[in-house]
Amino acid sequence: MKITDAKIFVGGPGKNYVTLKIMTDQGIYGLGDATLNNRETLPAIYLQDYLIPNLIGMDPRNSEDIWQFFYRGAYFRRGPIAMAAFGAIDMALWDIKGKLANMPLYQLFGGKSREGALTYAHATGADLPDLIDSVTRYIAQGYKAVRVQCGIPGMPTASYAVPDQKGLTDDLITDFSGIRPKTEVWNTDLYTRFMPQALAEIRDRFGPELKILHDVHHRLTPREAAQFAKEVEPIGLYWLEDPTPAEDQNVLRLIRKHSTTPIAVGEVFNSIWDCNRLIEEELFDFIRVAVTYAGGITHVKRIVDLAGLHNIRTGFHGAPSHSPISMAAQAHLNAWAPNFGIQEYLVLGTQECDEMFPSEHRHEDGLFFVSDAPGLGVDFNEEMAKRYDYAPGSHPVVRLEDGTLWNY
Repeated sequence: MKITDAKIFVGGPGKNYVTLKIMTDQGIYGLGDATLNNRETLPAIYLQDYLIPNLIGMDPRNSEDIWQFFYRGAYFRRGPIAMAAFGAIDMALWDIKGKLANMPLYQLFGGKSREGALTYAHATGADLPDLIDSVTRYIAQGYKAVRVQCGIPGMPTASYAVPDQKGLTDDLITDFSGIRPKTEVWNTDLYTRFMPQALAEIRDRFGPELKILHDVHHRLTPREAAQFAKEVEPIGLYWLEDPTPAEDQNVLRLIRKHSTTPIAVGEVFNSIWDCNRLIEEELFDFIRVAVTYAGGITHVKRIVDLAGLHNIRTGFHGAPSHSPISMAAQAHLNAWAPNFGIQEYLVLGTQECDEMFPSEHRHEDGLFFVSDAPGLGVDFNEEMAKRYDYAPGSHPVVRLEDGTLWNY
């Protein structure tokens, strides 16, 4: 069996999905997702100019050797661009493998550990009453877990994932008006004085059963993060996400010394070597990598296995930049993983998106149920994809009130 061709498609309904389609001489094709949010053209070019020419003629069943070929064969390793490109290839090869076996991927991993995988939604509000309304709506939809982000009184601009007007429900952070980013202004003192109180009010309002998550999005210094984690400890958060920038891994030791609040990190990690020491020292509780830019199913499965040895559960990244292809890959891992925790679920649920990526996967009452279709269980409407063009966009940048560039 040989790979005969591969195509790249950039674009989609409301997002710049980077979709890879690998064809074989037996008529079986596989799909992969290489979407790197706001840098979408880079993995696409890497695939087109460097990786696909080497793929042609390879046996797609040898997914492990192909992964090693691209990873070890490059002198400069890792990084989100390369790992997103490798991840797309790896997903597509696993898709082919499942179709050859006439089995859904979770069966190739060892079968199901659960039927429905717990998901969480993003509740957000311009102020606390607006946030409470947002949480209420998601609970009414059946969600048992929500991430909560709230506007901070006195903050010069809206902060991370918070609308600047009440009643807005659009959670897409990317601004598609151009490549130059907008600026958010941040004040740590205002945040650390207000947010613990807001989280406590959410807990009091909705009771102990609701799983409450909160994302600091790298905004605190080590001491501030340790103090914040200790202060919110009585609230019983399901997790506190990215309290500090991921580059300084020693910070997690400081937080551990001061608080038992569960910590989630890793959505910006792209290899096992970004987190193996942190996992082995059990310095956090949930690993947030994504199957797209952490090198695909082959590599992420290694991370999940290592995490399972050290009491760390999964909490895969699932922002709108992940196409239904990568979400399907994570869904199969979620169905299998003995150490599954929760799945972020924020895929665009538009009719156009469903038409472009048809599947029988379903989301119901806050749980994701994977289909039994062979492979990933997602197809791709190639002709429909051609209607969409790449639209440049950007995330905001963050500055302190004195103009100092801060962490996004």
